[in-house]
Parts: sequence; structure tokens; C-alpha cells
Amino acid sequence: MQGGQDAGEALKLVAQELQAVMSQMQTVNSQISELSMTLEALSSQDPEKPVYRAVGSLLLEVSDRNSLESDIQTSKDSFQVHLDRLSEREVELRENYEELVKSFESQ
Repeated sequence: MQGGQDAGEALKLVAQELQAVMSQMQTVNSQISELSMTLEALSSQDPEKPVYRAVGSLLLEVSDRNSLESDIQTSKDSFQVHLDRLSEREVELRENYEELVKSFESQ
């Protein structure tokens, strides 16, 4: 009976971690989408109109649009790298989960 309890506990822990990873992936995907929309809006904005950046509770006018665009792109790229790592972890967890289910069912 102890082996079944251990397998059941391991299965529960993997399922919880998988759920947490999927939640993180959803959050990171949302952030990537938001940054993509920001880059798109920035590129379609009339260059003669001012652009502002939120710094704390202030909105400050941006003097260097290229630097702002580069910063946003860097952030987006960083989030994409993080998403790729999370995706790899999700695959590992799913495989682990399937193995644990088979092991649990065979007991």
C-alpha cells in the first residue's frame, strides 16, 4: 500500500507543478502579446506626435523612440526565452505525469 501512496503523492505533485507552469505560460503569453501590441502601436504612431513612458506613477515624454522600441523588443525577447523554457518544462512534466499514471495504474 505504501508504494501506491508514494506514486499517488508523486502524481499529485507533478500535476500541481504542471498546473503552475501552465499558469505561468499563460501569463507570459499575455505579456508577450501586450508588448507586441505596444510595438505595433509605436510603429504606427505619427513620428511628430509625442510618445510617453510610464515611470512609476508618472508619464514622461520619450525623447528617443528608437531606444524605447529597442527596450520593448528586448523585454519581449526575454519573455519569449522564458516562455520557451516553460514550454520545455511543460513537456517534461507531461511525460513524467504519463509515466507516473502508468506506474500508478499497474500497481
